[in-house]
Amino acid sequence: MAAEILRNRPRAAGPSRAALLPWVRRLGFYLALLALWEGVARAGFWPPWILPGPLTVIETLVEGVQRGTFVTGAVVSLRRLAIGYGISLALGLVLGLLIGRIKVLDETLGSLVLGLQALPSVCWLPLAILWFGLNERAIIFVVVLGALFSIILGVQAGVKNTPPLYLKAARNLGARGPAVYTQVVLPAALPAILSGLKQGWSFAWRSLMAGELLYFTLSLGNLLQIGRDLNDAAQVMAVMLLIVIIGVCIDQILFAPFERRVRERWGLA
Repeated sequence: MAAEILRNRPRAAGPSRAALLPWVRRLGFYLALLALWEGVARAGFWPPWILPGPLTVIETLVEGVQRGTFVTGAVVSLRRLAIGYGISLALGLVLGLLIGRIKVLDETLGSLVLGLQALPSVCWLPLAILWFGLNERAIIFVVVLGALFSIILGVQAGVKNTPPLYLKAARNLGARGPAVYTQVVLPAALPAILSGLKQGWSFAWRSLMAGELLYFTLSLGNLLQIGRDLNDAAQVMAVMLLIVIIGVCIDQILFAPFERRVRERWGLA
């Protein structure tokens, strides 16, 4: 009798089906979005050179990749992005930690960082050109300043919000000096730090595109400029799509695994 009841009871959905369902929803959403885009493009409200359909944009993207121009431009832009973001990451972690733990720096340098965060990164571009000229250093300078302040504020918020009980417990257990920061403060501040790193990454992308629109060299920003000069909306949208694809891939490869581990560590997953 018990065996028959066990056989007849409804089976719960397996983990594979539960993991597949969000991807099915995403696929359905994007297919509907593409269908809407294609329908508007075919309706003829705007000429094709202003609003091309998704098939035309994808075809332009494939052609650009096959010719190598999109690949070369992506490599150049990612190299600049990696250099600028790496510099801002090193400076941001140190300054954010110091501002978060030293009251005098929080009251002085912290207020300056908060004010500069509200300044759009494109505002640094004229100053960068005056200081460095229209070259690679000017673009990297803008990228650094575009990402730096978000990282500093993220680290600062995480450090300042570390529960004092954790610090007292660590000192009672004998932790002193750098061990307090490496074993207590940084792990406790990791969620806020990760949020600041992701925001800094997105701001670094925006700063890079602003700089590359003015600096004539083969890059993603320059490909956007060429598409605009040629009235080629398909190329502009194809480059935009490539930037989105690169951003999503980097987020899934670099940030998503760390974010998942942090959520698991804090019992949020």
